[in-house]
Amino acid sequence: MSVKQALDNFGKSIVKQSRTNLTKKKKNDTKGLYNSISYDLNVSKNSFSLSFSMDDHGKFIDKGVKGVSSSAKAPNSPYKFGTGTGKKGGLTNGIDGWVQRKRIQFKDRKSGKFMSYKQTAYLIRNSIWNKGIETTNFFTKPFEDSFKRLPDNIVEAFGLEVDNLFNFTTKK
Repeated sequence: MSVKQALDNFGKSIVKQSRTNLTKKKKNDTKGLYNSISYDLNVSKNSFSLSFSMDDHGKFIDKGVKGVSSSAKAPNSPYKFGTGTGKKGGLTNGIDGWVQRKRIQFKDRKSGKFMSYKQTAYLIRNSIWNKGIETTNFFTKPFEDSFKRLPDNIVEAFGLEVDNLFNFTTKK
């Protein structure tokens, strides 16, 4: 098997498994993230370049996000709500749209009437902000598993280490 063919199979496998994981874990609401997962492979005589890309929020779904008051859902995540480094309004827009698409409306405990979508979205956002987003590893797990199955001659020829390769690809 050629280097190009092995790396192409590697890329296809990761994309396919990542998409499958999103669907199985019910994280595939609009198919935006699902459709955005892709890879780009460039192989020359003495080097190769393999990069994976996806929508920005994919890294948060994969690694999870620690909440402001609890990190139980994503204890090892490098991301945390409330640090001021994230995109402003990303959680608000995402949850508002999700609540309306799914037609979710909570009932008021006192009156028994349905709350507005805006009120329901606020309660859900507040819970997510405080408790965080659980780690899914929808991309990390297939990447690590597929890397272990790469032919040994390719790994040795390029001196690859999964930790260095994975850290480099997720930073870009």
